[in-house]
Amino acid sequence: MTIDKETVEKVAHLARLELTESEVQDTMKDMSKILDFMAKLNEVDTTGVEPLVYMTTGANVLREDVVKQQITHEEALENAPKHDEDYFLVAKVIEK
Repeated sequence: MTIDKETVEKVAHLARLELTESEVQDTMKDMSKILDFMAKLNEVDTTGVEPLVYMTTGANVLREDVVKQQITHEEALENAPKHDEDYFLVAKVIEK
C-alpha cells in the first residue's frame, strides 16, 4: 500500500506538525513501509493463538505500604530554606 502526499499532510496537520517537502517525502516512504509490514503481519495464521496480555506469567506483585521512617514536624522544617514555626515559605506564584 502506498501513502500519498495528501494523507501525510492530513496526518501532520492532525498531529500539529510542520513538515518540509523533503520530510513529507521521507514520511510517505516510512508510512508505506509501516503499512506494508502490517499487511505482512496480517498474512500470519493466528488461529488458536491466545492474545498476549502480559509478557510474563507472574501475577502483579504489590508490596505492602509500610511507614519506615517518620520525622517530626520540626525536623521537616529544619532543612527548609525558609519557614516559620509551622509552614514552609515559598515564593508567591499566583497573582490576584
